[in-house]
Amino acid sequence: MIRLSNISRMSLGLSRLIRRAPLAALLVLIVAADLALTAGARAQGLTLGKYENDFLTIGVGGRALGMGSAYTAVAKDVTAGYWNPAGLAGVDYPQVMLMHDQRFADAVSYNYGAGAMPLSKNETVGLSVIVLNVSGIPNTQMAGVDANGNPIPPTDNYTGSLSRLDNSKITFFSATDVALIGSYARKSSDNFSYGANVKFIRRSIGSTYGTGIGFDVGVLYAPFRNLRLGANLQNATTTVVAWTTGTTEVAPPTLSTGACYSLSVGPMTLTPALDLLFNANDMGASSTLHLGPFSADVRAGGELSYKGVLAVRAGFDEVKQFTIGAGIHLPKLEIDYSFARFAYSGALGDTHRISLELLLEKGE
Repeated sequence: MIRLSNISRMSLGLSRLIRRAPLAALLVLIVAADLALTAGARAQGLTLGKYENDFLTIGVGGRALGMGSAYTAVAKDVTAGYWNPAGLAGVDYPQVMLMHDQRFADAVSYNYGAGAMPLSKNETVGLSVIVLNVSGIPNTQMAGVDANGNPIPPTDNYTGSLSRLDNSKITFFSATDVALIGSYARKSSDNFSYGANVKFIRRSIGSTYGTGIGFDVGVLYAPFRNLRLGANLQNATTTVVAWTTGTTEVAPPTLSTGACYSLSVGPMTLTPALDLLFNANDMGASSTLHLGPFSADVRAGGELSYKGVLAVRAGFDEVKQFTIGAGIHLPKLEIDYSFARFAYSGALGDTHRISLELLLEKGE
């Protein structure tokens, strides 16, 4: 039997933990929720896939991508709506950002746009749009011809052999993924803020499409002046995308935790950052550490800036890819660039990403 006195002591202990170490307490609750939701989804017979809504893991912002995407604790601009919604509380004036990325030998177009607006000294809202498109995909289902010149029916039960393709019967289609993300952040004290996202997702392949909704929650804590700690739970309640084909895709929760520290010496400022990612996507040996369906990965990066105007960056992300970047910060405009080289770059090509951030209003 559980006694009321024991419950009282447990509640008192939890309240003390929250007061003394709010980030640690929330991390405990987040991890517990992650495990419970993942176990619940498996118990219902839902398949938790590895790559569902994978377009939402590419990343945004030239600065963040140049630092190897180690941005969970760094984010305090308009891109925080993607990396950690709690960071939006650090936005003092309206901001707008645009980014374009062509990857895999220009086969994939990836675009991002976002805006953030402070509602008060302690509250900020944001809106982000991510669009990934692959066009000109050949559909050869109706173009097969056998050795006798007869068309091959588009069925899995066909036992003959393919002789050639009839180019006149090849059609083309596109695949498009779109996410609309609404964000809210609030600063509860000078060193603690929290935020949340609601994500509306639509994915299409040819004439079929799927729609879904998901939620993220994040926290940001600064125990010391130059040290920031952050956590972001993506797909907090799992994100389900239902397709017109009857297929249901489930993206399990993913927890990213991060830390960054700013060290200034004269006109130079060095900001190293480290992120740890935890998920239940059953990534196996492709992850840095794994135990059953659970895995962990590391993102690390840094930025060296001069008088807050010029910056160079480098990093290493969770797909074991080195990144570099640079940026220039003008009074109302920030231009950031990042470069990444994929494995097998001869076939996939290099990736150049440029983002523009506009500060719509700034005091003297």
